[in-house]
Amino acid sequence: MKATVTMLGCAAALALAGLAQAQPAWPSKSVRLVVPLPPGSGSDLLARAMAQRLTVQWGQAVVVDNRPGANTIVATESVARAAPDGHTLLFALGTSFTVNPHLYAKLPYDPVKDFAPIILITTFSTVLVANPALPANGVAELVALARSQPGKISYGSIGAGSEMHLLSAMLANKAGIEMLHVPYKGIPQMMSAVLTGEVQLTWVGVFSSRPLVGSGRLKALGFGGAKRSPMMPEVPTLAESGFPEVEMAVSYGLIAPAATPRALLERIHADVLKVIEDPEFRDKEMLAKGYEPSGLGPEAYAALLARESARHAVMVKISGARVE
Repeated sequence: MKATVTMLGCAAALALAGLAQAQPAWPSKSVRLVVPLPPGSGSDLLARAMAQRLTVQWGQAVVVDNRPGANTIVATESVARAAPDGHTLLFALGTSFTVNPHLYAKLPYDPVKDFAPIILITTFSTVLVANPALPANGVAELVALARSQPGKISYGSIGAGSEMHLLSAMLANKAGIEMLHVPYKGIPQMMSAVLTGEVQLTWVGVFSSRPLVGSGRLKALGFGGAKRSPMMPEVPTLAESGFPEVEMAVSYGLIAPAATPRALLERIHADVLKVIEDPEFRDKEMLAKGYEPSGLGPEAYAALLARESARHAVMVKISGARVE
C-alpha cells in the first residue's frame, strides 16, 4: 500500500513538472511599457527608472513606449487591444480610468472589462499656487477676494476635465465663487501663464513647484491631498481650510490587458514591489521627487480605482466638462 502511494506521489510530481515545463517562459521577449505622456514628463522619468530595474530582474529589455494623445486614450486603447501575455503593460495614469469614463461620451474600450490592474505604484497630490501679485495668501483670502470680484480671478489648466480644472471647479462650487477657466496646450504653457500673471492660479506638483515657491516666483495657497505634504509641511490642505471635498490624488500603476493569467499578474506585482521597496529606488526616484510609494495588489488597486471613479464622477458633473 505504501509503495502504491509513493508511486502515485511520484507520478503526480512528474506530471506537475511536465506541466510547468510546458508553460512558456515569461518574459520570452522584450516587455513594452506604454506611457500615456510625452518623454521627459515626470511619469516618463519614473517609468524609465523602473524599466531599468525590471530589465535586470527579468533578463529581457523593458522598453518604454511613449504614446501621448487624446488625454491618454491613445495609449490606453493600445494596451486594451494588446495580447494578454504580459509583454505589453500600461504605466497607467489613474484619471484614465476614474475621470475619462465620465468626461467622454464614448471611449474605444471598457475601462473595467478590458483591463487587469496589477499594482498601484504611487500617488501624489498637487498644490494650489498663485502668482505673487494676487492679493491672497491662503484659501480663505482667495475665496473672499473671488467673492468680491466675481469672474475676475482666472486659473490655468491643461484642458477640460484635467485635474487642475476639476479641483478648481470643485472649489468654486463649494465656496460659492466664480472663477475664469483658461485651458492651455500643456503644462509648460500653463506654468508660463501663471508666472507671467496671464492667469492667477493653477495646481501643480509639489516637487516642481517647491523651488518656485521658495524663490518667491509663486506662492502656495493650499494642498490638494488628504494630508499635508512632507515636502511643504507648512501648506495646509484644502480640508483644513474648510473644503474637504476639494481633494484629488494623481496615481500611477501598472495595468495589463484583460485575460492576462492571474499567476502572471501576481508575478509582475511581486517583482515591481521589490523595486518599490528597494531603499535606493524608493528614496531617490520616489520620495525625493514627491511620489508616495504604494504597492497595492490587483484586487485592492481595482477597488481603489472603482472608489475614485465614483468620486470623480461627481467632480466632472460639477465642472460641467464633457467631450462628445
